[in-house]
Amino acid sequence: MKILNYKLLLCVLVFLSFSKYSSGQDKITKALNSWNQGTIPYAYVDNLPETDSIVFLDTREKEEFEVSHLKNAIWVGYKKFDEKKVLETITDKSQTIIVYCSIGVRSEDIGEKLKEMGYTKILNLHGGIFEWKNKGREVFNDKEIVTDSVHAFSKHWGKLLHEGIKVY
Repeated sequence: MKILNYKLLLCVLVFLSFSKYSSGQDKITKALNSWNQGTIPYAYVDNLPETDSIVFLDTREKEEFEVSHLKNAIWVGYKKFDEKKVLETITDKSQTIIVYCSIGVRSEDIGEKLKEMGYTKILNLHGGIFEWKNKGREVFNDKEIVTDSVHAFSKHWGKLLHEGIKVY
């Protein structure tokens, strides 16, 4: 009987620890499911290939980009999205592009615009820069120096950022 109780307790503890571990990701996923249409497929931080052939486009506002961005990311903005700049910068429309923002909502909108412009390999970074930082990846400031600061967009959305220093 003691062995059965021990096994049951062990199963409960494993379940609770898994639930606690995955709850942050679940909140991001829930937010994305409620705000996004799923028109741009996701790329996941843990499954990205280590390659320089991917172009990262930052779809946040300029102030957010200057605080923190992914290495070698190109700022394209959201409200001030400039199609001409993209067309001049990325001439190969079959180039793999990963768009990102704070968690992946604004980047889906920009991904849709890129699709309309004729780009064919567009992915949306699931969880955006928040998930990138939450997974321990490096971000860079406007001087291209590694930073712990991450622009958290707002107090509401900043709740999804668990690592780094939140900047508003």
